[in-house]
Amino acid sequence: MTATAFAALHRAGEPLLLPCAWDHASALALAGQGFHAVGTTSLGVAAGGGLPDGASATRDETLRLALALGSAPFLLSVDAEDGFSDDPDQVGGFARELAAVGAVGINLEDALGPADRHAEKIAAVRAAAPGLFVNARTDTYWSGDGDLAETVRRLEAYREAGADGVFVPGLTDPAPIASLAAHFDVPLNVLYSPAGPTLAHLADLGVRRVSLGSLLYRRALGAALETAAAIRSGRAPDAPTPTYDEVRALVRA
Repeated sequence: MTATAFAALHRAGEPLLLPCAWDHASALALAGQGFHAVGTTSLGVAAGGGLPDGASATRDETLRLALALGSAPFLLSVDAEDGFSDDPDQVGGFARELAAVGAVGINLEDALGPADRHAEKIAAVRAAAPGLFVNARTDTYWSGDGDLAETVRRLEAYREAGADGVFVPGLTDPAPIASLAAHFDVPLNVLYSPAGPTLAHLADLGVRRVSLGSLLYRRALGAALETAAAIRSGRAPDAPTPTYDEVRALVRA
């Protein structure tokens, strides 16, 4: 299981749909549904540990999950927030640890900090763990003002630093998606939105990776609340539910 195999899944016309797990069972269940690659969701990992997301608070939890999943029979890409440090060397060291436990990809977000600093982190990861597929995320549409020119400027810097793919979560407008996909010689990754383009439409626009982010985790929480409310009101829950033995089998796997 190598980053080369992972990179090969980013195909034009047939983008990689990357579901994101938050624990061992969710990852193995997704792999059991035929997903050859699984990501992690920083929100799910953080919330599961009672910690804030996007605050560099889950370095240990993220590494622990990667250790649990890195030898599993699927390709693992890890959401590492901003690398859990402002020091590029420390980010590179964390990436080296991820590669050592079997991860083949890392997602690094700029959180709209200085683009040159984020580029330095990418370069440090490239040097410390050359086998990792580096997905460079900019938050211009996630928490910024959605400036396309600034998005291009940042992503060009990250590509120059060695990023293998570029990621723009929050972008759902087809026109700029197509423009970015055509502009870069590496795969464009977008975050799926139920209110945005379908997977087939994103493929037509040139997108080669579609991440589900925290959607599955949030849907799982929603299903738990809906089930509890149904039982309390005297109704039987009607959503599909894995059996006890099916969940135990995931742990044995």
